[in-house]
Amino acid sequence: MYDFDKHIERAGTNAYKLDLRQRYFGTDDVIPLWVADMDFAAPPAVQEAIQKRAAHEIYGYTIRKEEFTAAIADWCKYKHNWLVNESWIEYSPGVVPALAFSVLAFSAPGDGIIINTPVYPPFYSVIADNGRKVIKNSLVNTDGRYEIDFDLLERQAAQKDTTIFILCSPHNPVGRAWTREELLKIHEICSKHNVLVLADEIHSDLALFGHQHIPFASLNEAAAMNSISFMAPSKTFNIAGFSTSYVVASNPKLLEGYRATQNRLQLHMGHLFSGVALTAAYNHGREWLKDLSAYIEANINFVEQYLKENLPELHFYKPEATYLIWLNFKAWNLPQSDVKTFLIEKAKVGLNDGLSFGKEGEGFMRMNVASPRAVLQQALEQIKAAKL
Repeated sequence: MYDFDKHIERAGTNAYKLDLRQRYFGTDDVIPLWVADMDFAAPPAVQEAIQKRAAHEIYGYTIRKEEFTAAIADWCKYKHNWLVNESWIEYSPGVVPALAFSVLAFSAPGDGIIINTPVYPPFYSVIADNGRKVIKNSLVNTDGRYEIDFDLLERQAAQKDTTIFILCSPHNPVGRAWTREELLKIHEICSKHNVLVLADEIHSDLALFGHQHIPFASLNEAAAMNSISFMAPSKTFNIAGFSTSYVVASNPKLLEGYRATQNRLQLHMGHLFSGVALTAAYNHGREWLKDLSAYIEANINFVEQYLKENLPELHFYKPEATYLIWLNFKAWNLPQSDVKTFLIEKAKVGLNDGLSFGKEGEGFMRMNVASPRAVLQQALEQIKAAKL
């Protein structure tokens, strides 16, 4: 059993989550429950593998050998019942960079790219910053559960300049683990209109409460041939500081197109510890992940119960995946700026602004619950005390 209640001091480690509080919140005096990494130690096997490699005195150029792709293929089979051929796998320096490479490789300036909003903010930038047009397929909020507007998606995909759909699966920030039926509908529409699916599945290993993540490319052969999957152990095992991402594409034309762009930008070399961390996590982190998932579920249940008992006007739809809660503050009837000011200046709690995920995020804040429960309790108590 792993100790996720243990407090680990992150000050002095150049942690984005702590050291950018002044820039993001205007103060360092907030409990940071924003950036999507965890306040838990990485699995012991990962720590040991990194320490063993670090003990060697030379840190030169490195390659990823067969164990890198073998670990990925084995993990996909174990975790998602997805049979991946090692030849379909390519390293990437990160999921967001890989999305940008794919936008460059498979669309032209001015093309339209569909995203389901509200969504992870870099989805907007990998499109707009590369001269493409953002097409917003706003999710439909039904009593807190978000669903895709397929009629709108059909019309958007049918536009002659629409070339790509970037799928966030599981979805960040609303926490949906899309069902097989939903994914098949996406495939049907995109295939019909010759729209390529880029499936960001970085949170794929963190399905919760009995829900299942289904890799888009595992639906059927046609879906696999019209998609690229983007994955990583970074969220799963709290190793985002290493470049452990990769893409999977069974369509050789798509894989080669991706590789050509990544290589052209000279970003294919990778990180000394990326293969070490990934291989150790996938090969030896399974029991750790089971315990982690149970702890995150308990944290979500704790927050849900605390709000019901103490702040019943605040609520959220229990996430089907991820350690992120999409918290609804609309009952306060305050402008978004006032909600932010209250949380920062009075409650001294740092959450992600819902508006940063799109206009559909007005009235919401994103809370990261991947922290020791005592930290979450303190944050909630500060919100309650400031509200009184």
